[in-house]
Amino acid sequence: MARCGLIFLLVFSFFAPLFARAQNATALSPAKPLSPIEKYNKLIGFYRYENPDSALFYVYKGLEFAKNNNDTAGRALIINQLGMINDNRGQFVESQNNYLEAYNLYKSIGKVKGMATVTIRLGVVELRKGNYDKASAFFLQALQLSESIKDPLGIMEANITLGEAYAGQHKYDMALHYYRIAEGINNKIPLSNLSLNLANDIGIAYRETGLLEEAKDYLVKGIGLSNIPQYQGLNITLTNTLATIYAKEGNTGYSITLQKQALKKSIQIHNYIRQLLTLNGLANSYENINVDSSLSYLYKAKSLAEGRQAYKQVIEALQSISELYTKKGDYKAALDAKNEEYNLADKYFYKEMSKQVSSLQNDYELSKSRAKVQELRYINIHQNLERKIIIAIAGSALLVLLIIAFSYYRSWMLNKKLRNANTNLDESNHLKDKLFSILGHDLRSPFVSVINILELIDDEDLPAETRKEMITELSVTSKAALETLTGLLKWGEMQIKGVRLNRNEFAVNPVIERVILLLAGTANYKRITIKNQTCNNLILIADKDHVEFVLRNLISNAIKFTGVSGQVTIKSFFDEQRSMATITVEDTGVGIAPERLNTIFSLNNISSNGTYNEKGTSLGLLMSKEFIDANEGSISVTSTPGSGSAFSFTLKAHSVATNTMENNATENSVDQL
Repeated sequence: MARCGLIFLLVFSFFAPLFARAQNATALSPAKPLSPIEKYNKLIGFYRYENPDSALFYVYKGLEFAKNNNDTAGRALIINQLGMINDNRGQFVESQNNYLEAYNLYKSIGKVKGMATVTIRLGVVELRKGNYDKASAFFLQALQLSESIKDPLGIMEANITLGEAYAGQHKYDMALHYYRIAEGINNKIPLSNLSLNLANDIGIAYRETGLLEEAKDYLVKGIGLSNIPQYQGLNITLTNTLATIYAKEGNTGYSITLQKQALKKSIQIHNYIRQLLTLNGLANSYENINVDSSLSYLYKAKSLAEGRQAYKQVIEALQSISELYTKKGDYKAALDAKNEEYNLADKYFYKEMSKQVSSLQNDYELSKSRAKVQELRYINIHQNLERKIIIAIAGSALLVLLIIAFSYYRSWMLNKKLRNANTNLDESNHLKDKLFSILGHDLRSPFVSVINILELIDDEDLPAETRKEMITELSVTSKAALETLTGLLKWGEMQIKGVRLNRNEFAVNPVIERVILLLAGTANYKRITIKNQTCNNLILIADKDHVEFVLRNLISNAIKFTGVSGQVTIKSFFDEQRSMATITVEDTGVGIAPERLNTIFSLNNISSNGTYNEKGTSLGLLMSKEFIDANEGSISVTSTPGSGSAFSFTLKAHSVATNTMENNATENSVDQL
């Protein structure tokens, strides 16, 4: 043990200047003496790549020292290092357990910086397993922790790892966004391993986006800065990444030279992860040059992964080996490799995964319980009067905030009700004005005409022929008044009770024919031709009475605004993909002014007289729109002044025919002489 202690002092005294330079200490400002636990941490960090066994030796020494001195932060620091050692060996479950234990220790003493550091490591484990969502969640949590204490290194590392998570998903624009944030912080702080990781990450992002020269600049600079013992792992990574740049340019020879240098260095420092990545990189480089050499490197990678029981990497190596044998034409060897891959995946990757997840969950729950017990003990020991006072003040402040919030909420609700009441009042006033307008103009005028005609008819000297014409005019005026009154009553009922819906399936053509027959007399009076070009087999899914009302209103309006010898055409179109039918009523009438089109289906629409001075209200189109809306359809209009109008409504439908509606359409017309 004395000999080990001597080795410890000699090694530390030799590398102390190096550690000081890595922290950018100046000669004029002597470095602050390190505590024993910090010395253990430095030695573990140094040996973690070069000699993991020596690193483990100092891990156990550091844990023993921390335990004897009741140093919780020191224990967490050393356990985090143990997690990184296991991480480098590919033992992800063990490393995850280590990180969780370190996190709980940091949390128990409220050390946010340590919590952020360990959270980053948990995210890295998920990143290496391909769980990008979980990894990003850990990195964002670490970023929040570091920002809460304004730790530049922590903020920089969180941004770098967030960029790596996006790069893993090939979202390089987002990755570079986070890298640039980290680079801005890096330019203001001393060199660290984060600086080198950032250089490598930016190099990869530029490589994948085709900016090869920019990628080389970052990587060459990083390699130069990392050529010191504690950064050898990152030096290997940067070299391998630079090799991929030359391979992409077609300089495979130099790429292989760089990779062999990286492989030699990774073997010297016993870095399993970098060695495995370099072997796979060499296999890729030799794939199109020498298949046998490529296979040789893959078998070395497979053997290395088997020695670490990293079965996922073994499976990946076997998959590549099978593909190379297939390319070589050795199908038996390819089949053997594929069978071995399947057997290994079945034996370890799936069955062992469930065991590991269960074990990890149990360990995590146990760790949480221990941390909770320790936290409770700490609270019981250190609780004092000051804390009680703080809690009382916080409670009072919270109560005041709740009272203010309740008052604000109550005021907001009252204002909301007031706004709704004002809105309803405005709508009611608008409705009232419209009703009085209709009652005062559209309904009053016919009654005035009726009274005047009745007074004239009462004249005994009036000729019989003139009396007959006046009686006819009296009939027309009375019917117009009745139609207006009926429309008002029906619309008023709709406003009070809502639109009653009785949806079913029915053939639309008979309904159209019935409406045409109803309006034939009015059309004959003006010698207007009505043509029905709708499909016989078209089935609408709607309220039949509503559809008949809409058709009657649209066709009646078309007759009303079409001159003598004009034409009204009813057409249909069936959209088979959407199962929707469109019925269109076209006329050759006077058309509608463009400024009226936006309000034609609303209360703001102003009624106008027909070509024969026919009277009407603006309620017909408003009610038509409300009926179509209730049946989950739509209604629209197009018009050219002087040429006519086309009103269309669309509803759910189907066709009993197999061909399209245009092929099955039949033309029925009512010709008036």
